[in-house]
Amino acid sequence: MSVWDSIVSQSQVVEQLKAVSSGDPKAIAQSWLICGPPGSGRSNVARAFAAALESLDHGLNDEPTKTTEQVLAGTHPDVTVLATNKVTIGIDEVRDIIATSEQMPGTAPWRIIIIEDVDRMLERTTNVLLKEIEEPSAHTIWLLCAPSAQDVLPTIRSRTRIVNLAVPTNQAVAKFLESEGFEPKIAARAARLSEGHIGIANLYAKNERVMTDRDELIVGVLELHRASDAVLLAGDLIDNAKAQAEAEVNVKAAAAEADFRRVNGLDAKDRIPPKLRGAYNAIAKKDELKRRATRLTRDVLDRALNSIASVYRDVAVLQNNAEDAVGLINLENRSAITELSVRLDRTGAVRRLEDIATARRRLNGNGNPVLVFEALFCALIP
Repeated sequence: MSVWDSIVSQSQVVEQLKAVSSGDPKAIAQSWLICGPPGSGRSNVARAFAAALESLDHGLNDEPTKTTEQVLAGTHPDVTVLATNKVTIGIDEVRDIIATSEQMPGTAPWRIIIIEDVDRMLERTTNVLLKEIEEPSAHTIWLLCAPSAQDVLPTIRSRTRIVNLAVPTNQAVAKFLESEGFEPKIAARAARLSEGHIGIANLYAKNERVMTDRDELIVGVLELHRASDAVLLAGDLIDNAKAQAEAEVNVKAAAAEADFRRVNGLDAKDRIPPKLRGAYNAIAKKDELKRRATRLTRDVLDRALNSIASVYRDVAVLQNNAEDAVGLINLENRSAITELSVRLDRTGAVRRLEDIATARRRLNGNGNPVLVFEALFCALIP
């Protein structure tokens, strides 16, 4: 399996990066900015590019090498990924990653640094990174990821080679899910509801609870009649978001513990030796798990806003007789959406999309989630 096989609907970018990784090392740009909307796979592209750069076969062979397997699994010693569950990437994290970037690679041609969501940096943090991006160490390549070039300060943007990704088509996402072993019907529905977001499509396909929560949210929005409906729907949404986030954190914590035990030769029931206790406790800090759950709750709520917006997008499609051209997202709710498209005029549909955008801004500004969604659902009542 090639390192590029997991990249969905980005053939032009893949061919470009294949040519770069297999070309003259002296001609390779050392600072890259990989841009694409959420779900386009920008982080996966960065990892695949890193694997191709580090592997002797440049990731062109169907059989993966040990190097490419390590890079894609996040265990290669010369490839470092800076990701965050926080709202912003801290300045200390960037200073640490800069120190790492200045080290010579141990086993591979390059020391590669991948920074996911570089747009989450505050300006003063970005300024710390700027010099390294402008004049990287001789054996270092920086791969920065962001939704768009406009989300990054011009000083960074002007010093990187920009790669723009497209939104994958529903057909391409469905085909990818089928290759991962999902049934065609499940793959097609997950791809449609995700609106081209690969990660969310995969989540919908494998997690029935997440899909059910989305279905119930859409029905709840379509059945809003009174303020009491809005309050109840907001409460259910917040509770479901917290439950989803906590479940995901618990799964990740269990996986981290299992990996710790495997690396240290311990079985599931073995006691942690005193000399390893400190390192073991570090992966199970309650404060850290709580912070991750808070961040993931916000991610679930952000996903909910996209789902809510899809209702009014479908309303607008019907109002403009565009279903044959672009299709509906919420096909299962077509009858109720058709009724809503008659009850609302076009201005009303657009205004509700603006209300959803306002709710997103309030949520991103650390507004109280309960109040944000109560206000939103009240505004959506026809």
